[in-house]
Amino acid sequence: MSSKQRPQRLHWILLVVVALVFVWSAIRPLERFTWFMEVFPVILGVMILGAVFPRFRFTPLLYVLMAIHMVILMVGGRYTYAEVPLGNWIRDAFDMSRNHYDRLGHFAQGFVPALIAREVLLRRSPLQRGKWLFFIIVSICLAFSAFYELIEWTAAVSAGSAADAFLGTQGDVWDTQKDMALALIGAITALLTLSRFHDRQLGRLEEHPVAGF
Repeated sequence: MSSKQRPQRLHWILLVVVALVFVWSAIRPLERFTWFMEVFPVILGVMILGAVFPRFRFTPLLYVLMAIHMVILMVGGRYTYAEVPLGNWIRDAFDMSRNHYDRLGHFAQGFVPALIAREVLLRRSPLQRGKWLFFIIVSICLAFSAFYELIEWTAAVSAGSAADAFLGTQGDVWDTQKDMALALIGAITALLTLSRFHDRQLGRLEEHPVAGF
């Protein structure tokens, strides 16, 4: 691995932060089954990022956002989404009917993958910036959100009451639809607010390319 391909300081910092939060979340979580289901995407994500790192380097923006998303998942796994202390505090302070931490998780489920899809498509497909790229990315994120809801459904059918905390519906019959709506809003928000900044980082990456994917 050449010097340009070696991990930089930011990569190491983010990896250490994710690792520390992972260890913290694994120490006596509220429900072990829920913890595993929530942190499994983190484990899988780190493995994939590590495997492609020598051949495909994401922009710093993406690594920061992915690390934040991983932390959100691990905190939810540690407490279960319905019992995250910050969510409970907001619920009580604003007299809300439920803990809305899971809404943050599903917003991030659209926000972060939108920019991941944008970067991969711009760098490894013929697609160009424009309305079609926007539409395709949003569609990918909505499809991914729906796929995750199918995973939750499968877990509920397979594990029964053990999966209640993983589902995190908190008695809301429209929870699945709201989760997908939040992911959709997250994807659109990411594209509208960060595309120009993302493009600047992509431009700098093109000036100092890493080995192709």
